[in-house]
Amino acid sequence: MTALLIILAAIALLIIGYVTYGSWLAKQWGIDPTRKTPAIEKEDGVDYVAAPPAVLMGHHFSSIAGAGPINGPIQASVFGWLPVFLWCIVGGIFFGGLQDFGSLFASIRHDGKSLGEIINDTMGQKAKKLFLVFGLLVLILVIASFVNVVAGTFFTEEGGFGFTGNPTNNQTTAMISLLFIVIAIVYGYFTNKMNIKTLPASIAGIVAIIIITVIGLNCGFVMGRTAWIVFIGVYIVIASLVPVWILLQPRDYLSSFLLYAMMAIAVIGILVAAFSGNASFSIPAFNGFKLENGSLMFPTLFITVACGACSGFHSLISTGTTSKQLKNEKDAKPIGYGSMLIESALGIVSLIAVGMVYTKYTEGGFGSPSAAFGAGIATMFGPEGSGIYNTIAALLTLAVSVFALTSLDTGTRLSRFMFSELFLKEEEATWKDASGIRKVLAHPLFGTTFMVVIGCILGGLKLSAIWALFGAANQLLAGIALLAVCAWLGEVGKNNKMFFIPMIFMLCATLTSLIQTVIKKFGVVFTPDAVWGDWFQLIFALAMTILAIILVIQGIQTFSAQKKAKA
Repeated sequence: MTALLIILAAIALLIIGYVTYGSWLAKQWGIDPTRKTPAIEKEDGVDYVAAPPAVLMGHHFSSIAGAGPINGPIQASVFGWLPVFLWCIVGGIFFGGLQDFGSLFASIRHDGKSLGEIINDTMGQKAKKLFLVFGLLVLILVIASFVNVVAGTFFTEEGGFGFTGNPTNNQTTAMISLLFIVIAIVYGYFTNKMNIKTLPASIAGIVAIIIITVIGLNCGFVMGRTAWIVFIGVYIVIASLVPVWILLQPRDYLSSFLLYAMMAIAVIGILVAAFSGNASFSIPAFNGFKLENGSLMFPTLFITVACGACSGFHSLISTGTTSKQLKNEKDAKPIGYGSMLIESALGIVSLIAVGMVYTKYTEGGFGSPSAAFGAGIATMFGPEGSGIYNTIAALLTLAVSVFALTSLDTGTRLSRFMFSELFLKEEEATWKDASGIRKVLAHPLFGTTFMVVIGCILGGLKLSAIWALFGAANQLLAGIALLAVCAWLGEVGKNNKMFFIPMIFMLCATLTSLIQTVIKKFGVVFTPDAVWGDWFQLIFALAMTILAIILVIQGIQTFSAQKKAKA
């Protein structure tokens, strides 16, 4: 019954936050439904493509969700369910939702341009270049993290290759995911080139998802981990270069149905467990401010929960792809703000799921938080090993991998935009306007390939070696994004006071975490037990700390100049 009360309270609070605070933000900033968006004014058939609201909602939600709101809250559950619950709710409404909505609004008022361009307008060209370097470092970690998650979800054994009957969950997930790419391309062609309406196309898409799921449950695909990493790398390079209507829009839209279905199954499972006693929620409410391993709640909790409450990666999606597809400004609130609150709800669902198998999880009984998530939900419906348990666990594992893959698609496309921007002069619009070596470096294929190769190499590390650093870097990016949007709103004379507390808190928490990592790794890298992953974490943490501090100083100078101008 505790689990049922938790999810009901979460849903009620998030709805209240959306209706009240979300509407207040839209009014403060002046959302204008009559104003033309960049998707309409700059339509190019490649990146600027106006999408139906439901389709864009699917793209945005699938891209921001990834594996973050599942992995993060589950790992943070060691502090107890109450701290995770409170941070998902408070963070989602006042931190993450504010950042996502604000970033999207700022971008559509900047011709759909990136956060770097927004920084350029208020803090200057130098700050823009520093931010682009910082953002690319974060995207390398995003690619590495989700390549690791997806490859780990797909592979069964090294050396195997081909189709197999009686598949394991991983083999089923791999097969369905491959087929999912095919139906996404077909959906994109029929809706964009044959003008099939969204409703009948959606019905056909859902039927296709059911068919490929049945196929995958009976016929799996086998390939080794290294081979999967190579395959994923090639796939995301292609996906990031083709027009958005071919793969990005349709894949993300169709995958959103899996996410909605996953959350519906979870809520039904919670109801079943509450009234049938199939499973019990066993996470303590609070385990203290300091754990036995020495981890302190501040900053660890706020870094670990990540996407379930606030994520800097979301600001890159809002300003990188979503703003280029938004048909009407009125849709910015449900897509930008609403999606974040749905993700917070998913974080709460993940917390409840691990609570159903908490003893086994804390004893290391699962290979990953995603596996614990699937097992926790499946346990609500039936005992381990039963038919319904195996089917639901397989479907949920599929959903997690699909979301991680959509985040990879979007993250790679974002890295293409930002890598090109880094080498362009202010007066140069695209790589074609550049000259010499800069023209080569700014070319979409060069930047995309460079980022993917580095990300895939790092993706071969253990997830634990990447995730902690990704969490800190990702949340630090959130602090920088809040700073950037706050500075821009101040520049154009709109209310920006709601940004200061979230901005300061996120910067303090993340810089504290990164400095702790630097100190810890300095004590490790000069010992005989040091590996190259330790050096990687040290160099990345140090670089990001220095870049962030410089950007914060420039932000303070910008706020000071704005204050003097008003005086």
